[in-house]
Amino acid sequence: MTGSTPDFIHRYVPSPSGDSTTLLLLHGTGGNEQSMLALGGEIAPGAALLSPRGKVLEGVYPRFFRRKAEGVFDIEDLIARTHELADWIAAASKEFHFAMESLVVVGYSNGANMAASILLLRPEVLRRAVLFRAMLPLQPEHLPNLAGTQVLMVSGKVDPIIPLTLAESLAKLLKACGAQVTFDLQPADHTLTDADVSLAREWVSKISK
Repeated sequence: MTGSTPDFIHRYVPSPSGDSTTLLLLHGTGGNEQSMLALGGEIAPGAALLSPRGKVLEGVYPRFFRRKAEGVFDIEDLIARTHELADWIAAASKEFHFAMESLVVVGYSNGANMAASILLLRPEVLRRAVLFRAMLPLQPEHLPNLAGTQVLMVSGKVDPIIPLTLAESLAKLLKACGAQVTFDLQPADHTLTDADVSLAREWVSKISK
C-alpha cells in the first residue's frame, strides 16, 4: 500500500483457480496474518485469501482493537480501528485487483467483532460476512442500511467467553438494519469445530454462485 493509506502486516494468496471470490480473514486474539489461511482454504478452496494482522498488542498478543477487560471494549479505540481497517480494505481491493462485491469476510472472536463493527459503521465495505463466536461490539449512533447484506453467525452454546445473549443481540441488531442473517448455535465452546467449518463452507458456496 502506498500514499496516506494505513498499512497492515498481511498475507495475500491469489486464487489458485481464478475464482472471483476473495476471503478477508480476521483472526482472534493472539493470531496473526498466517493463523487463518488454512481455515480460509477449507471454507473456500478456490478463493483468494487476504489476511491482515491486528495492530493492537495485548501483552504480546495481536488484536484488532483494545479492550479494558474480557468483553469490555475500548469503544473509542474500536471506532478508530474500524475506520482504519475499512480504509485499508478499500485500498487493498485496488492493490490486489478484487471487486468489493466479491469480498467475504471470515472473522473469528476478536476478528469477528471487528467485522461486525465494520458492518455497523462502514456498511459500504462489507456485504457478506461469516462471524464465528461474535458478540455485539458497540451500539452505533445511527443504524446503517444493511439491505442486501448477508451474514452467517455461528455461536457456541457453551461458550464461556461470549454470552449467548450478546451474540443474539448482534444478530437481532443486524436483522433490524435489514441484513439477511443466518444464526446457528452449535453445541460447542469458544473453539472452532469441524461443524463450524462445514457450515461456513456450505454458506459461502451458496452465496458465491
